[in-house]
Amino acid sequence: MSAESSNLSNIEHRALIKYFVKKGKTPKEIFEDMVSVLQESAPSYTMVKKWARSFQQERESCEDDPRPGRLVTVVTEENVRKIEKFVLADRRIKLWQISEELQISKKRVGEIIHEHMNMRKISARWVPKMLTPFDKQRRFQTSKNFLELVGDNIDEICDRIVTVDETWVRQYDPESKQESMQWTKKRRKAAEEIQGSKVGIEAYGDNFLG
Repeated sequence: MSAESSNLSNIEHRALIKYFVKKGKTPKEIFEDMVSVLQESAPSYTMVKKWARSFQQERESCEDDPRPGRLVTVVTEENVRKIEKFVLADRRIKLWQISEELQISKKRVGEIIHEHMNMRKISARWVPKMLTPFDKQRRFQTSKNFLELVGDNIDEICDRIVTVDETWVRQYDPESKQESMQWTKKRRKAAEEIQGSKVGIEAYGDNFLG
């Protein structure tokens, strides 16, 4: 048999397997016969064994069984348009909110936004650094150590202390970085988005005015 004529379809492979099963051959014998004739285009032993078992159980059809239902993809133009509409209406919208609205998994919503709409979330504004619980505890402990150090001389020591500090005061109500994140097209770095408006303040304090 020529190489060209040995290229059989899956249906033809199954028909041959069915024929050999009718002749009483085992799956191993069927596979060896098909390899000797079809060579590289022969079906795998797993396939031969699977279909031989089916035909031994009195199966007649060589066609695939009808599928119970084709899985419908959620990445459609309609869903992309719907998600884009949600994002443009509220650039701070969360994936889970879109997921609940459209009854699409959160993973698929993220896939559509990142890969099909080419968008990502960045901080929409500079957010002032907040003290962590560790920072607060460290400052508390430092103050406590100072009070233990001065002991009963607290009034005398405080009369000699002048403190100074400098900070940036933002001209808006601070919000967390997560709260400030918005969806935007992937074209600019987050650090280049917005220069926060701020005012420098120096504060001095002493106990001489007491």
